[in-house]
Amino acid sequence: MKRAIFPGTFDPFTIGHYSVVERALTFMDEIIIGIGVNEKKHTWFPTEKRVRMIEKLYAGNPRIRVEAYNGLTVDFACMRDARFIIRGIRTVHDFEYEETIADINRKLAGIETILLFTEPELTAISSTIVRELLSYGKDVSSFLPADLDINI
Repeated sequence: MKRAIFPGTFDPFTIGHYSVVERALTFMDEIIIGIGVNEKKHTWFPTEKRVRMIEKLYAGNPRIRVEAYNGLTVDFACMRDARFIIRGIRTVHDFEYEETIADINRKLAGIETILLFTEPELTAISSTIVRELLSYGKDVSSFLPADLDINI
């Protein structure tokens, strides 16, 4: 079974994240969306709410699991018997950062990282921008998956 971790803060889970998961499902048997808990980050949505939002989005899809985790992503992947980490990249800067982390994860645990380039029309969308728009009371629905309920 080809199992992958798709790690992130997902605060919130955007249409860019959704696109990466949908595309990864074409070559993975199972994807665990891993919500990394980082106490240093100030998030808009509490961890439990992010888990519930994404679980509801993928309800009925047995190939998707959603879990929060602490610590290193590579350790979480090993605990879940995942041999792959999926990452979406939008920019050259993202690529350079992800390449370094991928090299370390491969050396630490033999886990391969698969990088999926963001679709061009989604490149400008980030959770950071969505959070800023939310802070100003803007409608962010066009940046989120249609079925993502941020009000649960």
